[in-house]
Amino acid sequence: MEKAIKKYFPIFVLPTLAAFAIGFIIPFLYGIFLSFCKFTTVTDFKWIGLENYKRILYVNGVLDTTFLHSLWYTALFAAVSVLVINIVSFTIAMLLTKGIKGTNLFRTVFFMPNLIGGIVLSYIWLMIFNSILQHFSKTIVSTQWYAFWGMIIVVCWQQIGYMMIIYIAGIQNIPGELIEAAKIDGAGFWQSLRSVILPMLMPTITICTFLTMSNGFKLFDQNLALTGGNPGKMSQLLALNIYDTMYGTAGWQGVGQAKAVIFFILVAMIALVQNRLTTSKEVVQ
Repeated sequence: MEKAIKKYFPIFVLPTLAAFAIGFIIPFLYGIFLSFCKFTTVTDFKWIGLENYKRILYVNGVLDTTFLHSLWYTALFAAVSVLVINIVSFTIAMLLTKGIKGTNLFRTVFFMPNLIGGIVLSYIWLMIFNSILQHFSKTIVSTQWYAFWGMIIVVCWQQIGYMMIIYIAGIQNIPGELIEAAKIDGAGFWQSLRSVILPMLMPTITICTFLTMSNGFKLFDQNLALTGGNPGKMSQLLALNIYDTMYGTAGWQGVGQAKAVIFFILVAMIALVQNRLTTSKEVVQ
């Protein structure tokens, strides 16, 4: 049976590889090519070299800080969301694995926001935020920081339940005898957490950190629905900035594509570094 599987393995893999190539590899490579072109459609293009990449920062010789602002604004948003989501979801997971009453109900309640689409969720929170802020003659887009913390609240409320489920699965896989042995040796809660639980959870932490970081950098729906980039594009995250460049300005499709390529490289590098760091900690532990 094993020999038969090895023999016909390429036949079974071919459809998946073909679908992956058609749906991802070919469009991705073609997108890189278009970033060096001026185009209106994917079939109507003209090669212009690095001109699109130059226009990312300079428009008619004048420095355009919009993209740089979106870059650091997105990096800050991703960093804050990663910390808040992982700390809160881990804390809730620890509490829900202590055998308290109503655990299943709490899990369901915390997980439910993840089932709501980003656009719908953002519009719901938009009404909540503005109804509160109107008492202070403010709105969610009065400043970029109102918008920033509004998006943080929305994305945390949506993703904490999902990460909590992953952490619960990781905690339940920790052998109980290890924790019991630590208690017998006189270790308190914080010592057990630092020396037993966290080292055993490193694969889970790696997964959750990667997911929250990639979600933070790629956030689009919530940004579009909640703030639309206002005020004055100051709350634009990178995904919305690229979208606005592609479809908001005539003749800038190539520049938007160049931004998308830089965005991909940036996220890929951060993901590789994060994975390397967390994996090395797993090896050390």
